[in-house]
Amino acid sequence: MMDYAGIPAPDADDLEMDAIVIGAGFAGLYAVHRLHSMGLSVLGIEKAIGVGGVWYWNRYPGARCDIPSLEYSYSFSEELQQEWSWKERYAAQPEILDYLNHVADRFDLRRHFRFSTTVKAASWDSADARWTVDLEAGGQCRCKYLILAVGGLSTPKAVDFPTLDTFEGPVYHTSHWPQQEVDFAGRRVAVLGTGSSGLQTITTIAKSVGQLYVLQRTPPFSVPAWNRPTDPDEEKAYKSRYREMRDKARSTSSGFAVDETSLLALSSSEDQRRERFEKSWQVGGLPFGGAFADLLVSQEANDLAADFLRAKIASIVEDPDTARRLLPTSYPFGAKRMCVDTGYFEVFNQDNVELVDIARDGVEFTRDAIRVGDRDLPVDAVIMATGFDAITGSILKIRISADGESLSDAWAQGPQTLLGVMTAGFPNLFLVTGPASPSVLSNMVVSIEQHVDWIAETLDHMERGGIAAIAAQPQAQREWMAHVAEIADATLFPRADSWYVGANIPGKPRQFMVYLGGVKAYADKCAEIIREGYPGFDFTPIATVSDVDRSEQRA
Repeated sequence: MMDYAGIPAPDADDLEMDAIVIGAGFAGLYAVHRLHSMGLSVLGIEKAIGVGGVWYWNRYPGARCDIPSLEYSYSFSEELQQEWSWKERYAAQPEILDYLNHVADRFDLRRHFRFSTTVKAASWDSADARWTVDLEAGGQCRCKYLILAVGGLSTPKAVDFPTLDTFEGPVYHTSHWPQQEVDFAGRRVAVLGTGSSGLQTITTIAKSVGQLYVLQRTPPFSVPAWNRPTDPDEEKAYKSRYREMRDKARSTSSGFAVDETSLLALSSSEDQRRERFEKSWQVGGLPFGGAFADLLVSQEANDLAADFLRAKIASIVEDPDTARRLLPTSYPFGAKRMCVDTGYFEVFNQDNVELVDIARDGVEFTRDAIRVGDRDLPVDAVIMATGFDAITGSILKIRISADGESLSDAWAQGPQTLLGVMTAGFPNLFLVTGPASPSVLSNMVVSIEQHVDWIAETLDHMERGGIAAIAAQPQAQREWMAHVAEIADATLFPRADSWYVGANIPGKPRQFMVYLGGVKAYADKCAEIIREGYPGFDFTPIATVSDVDRSEQRA
């Protein structure tokens, strides 16, 4: 991995911009590029010292994407698509960070960003149709349009172990990993958490640690990645039809360039199901969830997929008791984020790896050990892979208000948006892949580009039409949220205590936060709204704002 340092933009204090973009990951970089290309003055603000977003912070051992590299990349520039070559089918964190830094340099984006800067608050004043952005270190800047590109998985869940301070060894967090390499060779290590970050960490460090304790609350469903080095001939062939593959991805519900099936597991014979499941297993990755069209709408069909995966786990793990405890049984397959692994279940065949269940007894930390029930597990280091305050956490960390109303109050019973891109009562505030959009249940880069393009087209409409502000109508928002809930309730997703519904955060309102209608249906709806003149949105002409200003001045 190359060593990149952020180049701070000119002092942001007291700047007056057309747009401010918060975040410098995939969404923030593209938003800054797109809006600047339109001729708007744009300031990007990023708390890290450089670009990358989640791929800047998540440097833990084994961190990599679970979407194929050739698809988890920008499509807005044909030259960029052709010039960048990926090393692996599933890119590791260092390569993704190199790619994003290449994008920042190639399109000269760093000069628009102020790095090492955290936004504390943002407030909208309808009198002059401006957002005022307060910085944590002091100072303010103002803008007409505020775009939150803060990511759905970028605010770590607070670690809630009261005795953790008792432990005298180092504690690492997958979401804020040290920049320097950590050597676990020969050490006794405990990993808490068996989601995607936990699995990737476990399979990587298991090769060198002296003893590894895997502390598991809920066993995950996971399918193999079958990761491999990129084949140059395959990459060349794929790039020769990149436009076709991108169009195909945008035409699917998932945002992946795959052939979606209408086959139903319940209408197929046992032999047909076994053959298709096995073929999907051998292909690997997230598309396993699309082996049949009814896996996430029929519990009976879901059980067939779950039984297949549980049989795979049992065939891989040699110790019958360990295999039994690794079988997920408490939620439908796919209703929690499916993991993609590189030898996760095989790890438990190593003598230096032990699975420890903590769902019943929890954990207690001592000076040099972790106590689970009546056992003390001596450890030298602890790794927290405990997940995120997903989808809304990074938005609500910023104290956002409009004419005195706070966003946290407006979302007290759960997030409310129109299309996941705007929220009623907060004009000119745009969310990239926000709650009630396809977001984390789609190819995120496809959804990011679609969202940013919609925002850019809307801002162009406003700039050309002399419009000061756009706001979502409350009734249209209620109708959209009801539509999102209706689709979710027709699936098995709400039956799991997942981070999709906020169940991993104590006190977080229970609400399914993702639009399940699919990437294509969602994009079609967004395009229809523009085509029909923005039904569901209200516009405030610039003249109206000017009249308010003059009346206030006379008063």
